[in-house]
Amino acid sequence: MFGFSRAQSIAFVLMVALIALCPFVLYPVFLMRVLTAALFACSFNLMIGYVGLLSFGQAAFFGMGSYVAAWTMKAWHVDASIAIAVGGLTGAALGLVLGFLAIRRSGIYFAMITLALAQMVYFFCLEAPFTGGEDGIQQVPRGHLFGFLDLSNDMTMYWVTAGVFLAGFLLVHRIIHSPFGQVLKGIRENEPRATSLGYRTDDYKLIAFVLSCTIAGIAGGTKALVFGIATLTDVHSSTSGEIVLTTLLGGLGTVFGPAVGALVVTSMENYLAQFGAWVTVTQGVIFMVCVLAFRRGIVGEIASYLKISL
Repeated sequence: MFGFSRAQSIAFVLMVALIALCPFVLYPVFLMRVLTAALFACSFNLMIGYVGLLSFGQAAFFGMGSYVAAWTMKAWHVDASIAIAVGGLTGAALGLVLGFLAIRRSGIYFAMITLALAQMVYFFCLEAPFTGGEDGIQQVPRGHLFGFLDLSNDMTMYWVTAGVFLAGFLLVHRIIHSPFGQVLKGIRENEPRATSLGYRTDDYKLIAFVLSCTIAGIAGGTKALVFGIATLTDVHSSTSGEIVLTTLLGGLGTVFGPAVGALVVTSMENYLAQFGAWVTVTQGVIFMVCVLAFRRGIVGEIASYLKISL
């Protein structure tokens, strides 16, 4: 099924079942937050887990996708599908430009360049007239999907968000299990050898970078419609740091790890909010315990114990 192994097929069916049943038990807006975070984490996992590129600026693509989708929706009142697509195209365009500048470096140098470029995007969003500065873009209408689905209803918006997540999830799975994805894994394991075999590794890494940024932009655009707002938090470095922790917690280089990590992190933020300023300390302790106890991440440890691929 979709190129999944037997274990992955079972995990995918369980995930789809949870997505279908959870809105009847839990608050749909909370679940939509989990799904957008999971898609964002999937985009980051594609870059670091399968290419070995550690980006500290992933929030730039998520945030710009959010801003442009929100502005497009509020200013032009376009169809929701167009706004989300524009968010993805914004992430792709920005990823192409920033990736072209950063991709020739690797390791800590690549990470620092992406962080610096992301900070430039942050200050651009702070000063640009259309972003609303520190106030952000507020009261963004959800509009309609394909002209007839009214997204002002939370349940309708939830099913659309779930559809966007599943489409992005399957796209990432297809990429990493395609011949292109096998080359990416080869570059991650031994780039000089891939070069010696005739592969133009910089081109492959740039394409993967742009694909990752596109998915991040789609996640940002979807998030803007769900919550009706795009703010500086979306492009802040703390968002980039959070998505790194989310991916590591779920399981780096695993298909389902980002989704599990997003569920855990978002749940902690939601249900530990009552502790006020202590929520960050509590999160830190939980992260340390998980990193020490689950070196491969939650899904990675489960897969290792069961000797299966997830």
